[in-house]
Amino acid sequence: MKPKVYSTYSIPEHVKEFMTDYCDIIEWRGDGRTPRDVLLAEIADVKGLYTGGSSMVGRIDEELLNHAPHLKVISNVSVGYNNFDVEVMKKRNVIGTNTPHVLDETVADLAFALILATARRITELDRFIKDGSWKPTTNYHEIYGKDVHSTTLGIIGMGRIGEAIARRAKFGFNMDVLYYNRNRKPEAEEKYGAEYCDLTSLLTRSDYIVLMTPLTPETFQIIGEKEFKMMKKSAVFINVSRGQTVDEQALIRALQNGEIYGAGLDVFETEPVNPHNPLLQMSNVVAVPHIGSATARTEAAMAMRAAENLVAVLRGKEPIDPVIK
Repeated sequence: MKPKVYSTYSIPEHVKEFMTDYCDIIEWRGDGRTPRDVLLAEIADVKGLYTGGSSMVGRIDEELLNHAPHLKVISNVSVGYNNFDVEVMKKRNVIGTNTPHVLDETVADLAFALILATARRITELDRFIKDGSWKPTTNYHEIYGKDVHSTTLGIIGMGRIGEAIARRAKFGFNMDVLYYNRNRKPEAEEKYGAEYCDLTSLLTRSDYIVLMTPLTPETFQIIGEKEFKMMKKSAVFINVSRGQTVDEQALIRALQNGEIYGAGLDVFETEPVNPHNPLLQMSNVVAVPHIGSATARTEAAMAMRAAENLVAVLRGKEPIDPVIK
């Protein structure tokens, strides 16, 4: 008898074909996240949980594991796993996996898209031209943007995606690269001329600042009022990590008070973001709905990697990408 797996969203067909050789799958077919009561009722006899991360399953905590006494593995179709209660999962011997590597270049593309869109005021000027504001009398000084090439980029969190961003910055835009990280990355320093520095130095020297850290107790609101005040008034702040790594109210004040030039945001403190959030009313903010890895090719690769992780555990083997063992 094949082990039973619950999926919190509809699995791509090519992935499902692979998985069904090894397990029986129950899928949530509704819109959005599986309701908590439905999830708890469905996992009583499952051995695997296949999910798109916190946005699709919520918190993996003691309550959930109490309803899933046979659970062996939770496979996130995501790099982030801040929805895992690590200690509880370890205590229950539940393995957790994620999907690194396959989305690095795609997320780095988005980070640079946000840099360029914010610096050159792309979304603002798109609205400007479409609403008929472009006139023969337009004062072009009023719609100037900022150069990206030959400036300084600061990367907070020099992991795989950070390095992909650094490569684009150095070789695509002739930027000087600064980085702040728990550990030095000599290889990145050699390849991209990246300079390791403390957070204060990065914030005060950078023209563009990209936040690329995972969400941990140490990185919760790592950027707040004090940090925004350190930045140049001409600085552009980009967040493609997690919304809770930033004090969102401090960001709002920094933008309202002209302490920084603008912001490009893929993530928010609460998601989906409240439509009345002041950030959405600001012309110097470019906002997108947590789409870092959202291309068809990358999402398909992530789905397959997560399936391979899950199947490996159910077959008694080591997963490719364990984050909790």
